[in-house]
Amino acid sequence: MKSYPASQIRNVAILGHSGSGKTSLAEAMLFDAKVTDRIGRSNDGNTVLDFDPEEIRRHISINTAMAAFTWKACKINLIDTPGDFDFIGEVMSGVRVADASFILVSGRSGMSVGAEKGIRYSRKQNIPFAFLINKMDDANADFDKTLAQLAGYVGDTVVPFSLPVREDGRLTGYVDVLSHQAYRFEKAGTVKAEIPAELEETLQSACDRITEAIAETDEALMEKYFSEEPFTDEEFNRGLKQVLHRGTIQPVFAVSATENLGVSCVLDYIAEHSPSPEDLAPQTAELDDGSLQELPCRADGPLAALVFKTLSDPFVGRISLFRVYSGTLKNGETLYNTQREKEERVNNLTVMIGKKSDSVTELAAGDIGAMTKLTATLTGDTLCRKEQPLKLEAIDFPVACFAMAILPENKGDEEKIMSGLNRLKDEDPTFTIENRPETRQMVISGLGALQIDVLRAKLASRFKVNSTLEEPRVPYRETIRKQVKVQGKHKKQSGGHGQYGDVWVVFEPGDSEKLTFEVQIFGGSVPKAYHPAVEKGLLEAVEHGVLAGYPMVNLKATLVDGSYHDVDSSEMAFKLAAHLAYKNGIPQASPVLLEPIDLVKIFTPEQQLGDIMSDVNQKRGRIMGIEPKANMQMVTAEIPASEMSTYATDLRQITQGRGWYQTEFARYEQAPPPVADKVIAEAKRLAEEEKA
Repeated sequence: MKSYPASQIRNVAILGHSGSGKTSLAEAMLFDAKVTDRIGRSNDGNTVLDFDPEEIRRHISINTAMAAFTWKACKINLIDTPGDFDFIGEVMSGVRVADASFILVSGRSGMSVGAEKGIRYSRKQNIPFAFLINKMDDANADFDKTLAQLAGYVGDTVVPFSLPVREDGRLTGYVDVLSHQAYRFEKAGTVKAEIPAELEETLQSACDRITEAIAETDEALMEKYFSEEPFTDEEFNRGLKQVLHRGTIQPVFAVSATENLGVSCVLDYIAEHSPSPEDLAPQTAELDDGSLQELPCRADGPLAALVFKTLSDPFVGRISLFRVYSGTLKNGETLYNTQREKEERVNNLTVMIGKKSDSVTELAAGDIGAMTKLTATLTGDTLCRKEQPLKLEAIDFPVACFAMAILPENKGDEEKIMSGLNRLKDEDPTFTIENRPETRQMVISGLGALQIDVLRAKLASRFKVNSTLEEPRVPYRETIRKQVKVQGKHKKQSGGHGQYGDVWVVFEPGDSEKLTFEVQIFGGSVPKAYHPAVEKGLLEAVEHGVLAGYPMVNLKATLVDGSYHDVDSSEMAFKLAAHLAYKNGIPQASPVLLEPIDLVKIFTPEQQLGDIMSDVNQKRGRIMGIEPKANMQMVTAEIPASEMSTYATDLRQITQGRGWYQTEFARYEQAPPPVADKVIAEAKRLAEEEKA
């Protein structure tokens, strides 16, 4: 494929709810552009953009995928994104490098949560968006009702650019609002037709709204509008470009992606009216000294390219998808990764069409491409030239909140799981993996159950390691509530040198989470040389509490007395004596179990605010405050961590997927007796199983 200037490039993301037809739309576009000779279907597992084995098996999109093709002398970089909320990080990657978005809504089911999220992400990225009312071939599809729902959510800036023509419940054609021309779908293709009389009024209303929006872009045009003087073609096109690129109006199109009806009209709009990379605001890059520099989309500017997606191919290896924001990137040259401070050589520069690629010699500002075998570069990194280091704004990925413990089916495969997940993290930066020694579990945190199940399936298929999932254990703590003074005496005689260590220790609640150790001995009952051994013994002992084996915190231990033997005393003897003092004293000091409390910020629509508050109370949470955030309500609450294991799923059900939350550790609090009893019983059961 040849290199295109920025003025002829269109970078378009497809957004929408799962099942709204995004991949089907992409298939129809590729067919119309003669990239493919048949339209694939997700249920058949033969689409161009759903090529990952897990996508084929599950019949859903999991990854953001690219397809480059030409239409009317323009190069269109189509970015197909998943609709399931567990893969919202993929959506953010796609929107980050897009210059416009098309949000799909089903004409049968109407406005969806996925569409609402698409609107929010497009606005956050400050790119214009349009709507496609899909599935208009369905007998139950209702264009007017869905259009009204869109207007109710977005406002009266929603304007139809194509009107569906339906006969006997079937989509038979459409009216192009801008050209005032009707078209009819025939087997041989789309042919011109008469505008149905029943659509004349709707057509005129849409034209009036477009004209009014154009008039508001210029005082001279406004005067013409009020004097009912028509705009010239140049004035109309110039004003239309402004209102579309600024997002003053949101066009709406009627299509049937699976039947490929009305899709060519959308392609015409993309080529003729969607913004090119040079039409939007320049990117801002950070320089070495921390200052900021604007980067206009110019092929002769300083090179700056952002890696927005990483793929792993079993034959090719790592494939890095990137967008060039400034300058020209050439095959074979050496680039500099600002984040990693590493040099990378450009290998096999291509443009992607699903999993296939087309080689190119260079890619100029505004274009999207791929390269292979970068060693250090990850998603979100900036590639530039070493003599002109630049750093673009990274992708703002969501924080992983849904956690599950992952266990190998075969003992000894823990390292294989960790190694495999670390490699999968190159592809999906939205999950984390950590070993928790205190609970003896490997915990994987993501955005939802489906994402984690997909990762588990990839471990099995790619790395040949089978695993299971279970709820992670909560990292409880233990502490004491009163002061005790106890003796710990270790005495052993077995011929030759014996072992002797004797200490008296006062245990009491302390101010620091870590053990506070003090010595208040007057005289030489325990020589100074053995004081560190006593402290070391206690430090080891507090790692295991006496109730359920969890670490002991907020404990102060004071060595007040003891005795020693000139021959038999040793550091080991006093270390063991300290262990005995701990074992004897802590059960007498009124030990209690502490549970972790999380500070949670829940973002919810106001309609579900009451349900959220009720759910927080059921989870033993305390609501600290409620405040509006944009068009959402933010509930701040403190909730025990043990109640949060399934909250990602719970919140999604309560808010129909509209809500999200952030969480961070706040502190430890004493667990209520019913909770403590249950935890202690479970700890004893596990201990008995390990002994068996």
